[in-house]
Amino acid sequence: TECEKEPGSLLWIFVMVGNIVRGMGETPIMPLGISYLEDFAKAENSPFYLACLHTATVIGPFLGLLLASFCAELFVDIGSVGAEEITITATDARWVGAWWLGILICALLNLLVGIPFWFLPKSLVKEGETNEPEETSEKSAAPLQENDKNETKQTMYDFIPFLKALFHNPVYMLFICITVLQFSAFDGMISFMPKYLEQQFGKSASDAIFLIGVYNLPVLCVGYFSGGLFMKKFKINIYQAATIAFWVSLLEYLLYFAAYWTVCDTSPVAGLTVSYQ
Repeated sequence: TECEKEPGSLLWIFVMVGNIVRGMGETPIMPLGISYLEDFAKAENSPFYLACLHTATVIGPFLGLLLASFCAELFVDIGSVGAEEITITATDARWVGAWWLGILICALLNLLVGIPFWFLPKSLVKEGETNEPEETSEKSAAPLQENDKNETKQTMYDFIPFLKALFHNPVYMLFICITVLQFSAFDGMISFMPKYLEQQFGKSASDAIFLIGVYNLPVLCVGYFSGGLFMKKFKINIYQAATIAFWVSLLEYLLYFAAYWTVCDTSPVAGLTVSYQ
């Protein structure tokens, strides 16, 4: 019968394509932004500027979680369904928040924030250096353009060998593995912790998202900022930074390992932990 027909929609494709386009737009920010800072900042100021950049990347998710907490309190069909027609609350398992509203708001903000990037200069004067005379810059402009074209062609030919050399670099590959593990742990917490808070502590989706943002991300901001300030003040080199990172990561692991002893009682779930009878 028609009632047994499963509902289907291809609108999820638009969401998938939108996320792909968003990823394409966000990806260049970190590698190119870091290179931009490294090229035009003093060596002693670069760690502090990078810390500010990473702090900003944490403030964004924090504000995003607050926005998600607000949107989760609104019904998914807000605007087309009256409040008097909604018979369930945000704590009900059948509740679906207005997830799409946050995407529209963030898309508009990304568009507005991206406009100033058009006005960034192609080249800056490195900190501590003086500007070159305009005549010298004009005379050297043509040779520089030719050199850029030659370097671009050479880079295309050297890309594969350079990539192989990176894959055979143990320090680089170890750093990649550590980064993957760290982001996997963080993404796992962001993905599953809200549902854990809902099931174990009876929180609504809105409250769970808000708690994750408040308890986790501000501390990361403090860590990034204080780490960059520490490296700038004491002029920490690469080997010293790696040593500090090792001991701090070990301490972090021990603290997280202690969470295995903080076990809560499993909530009764019909058909899983208790029978239907």
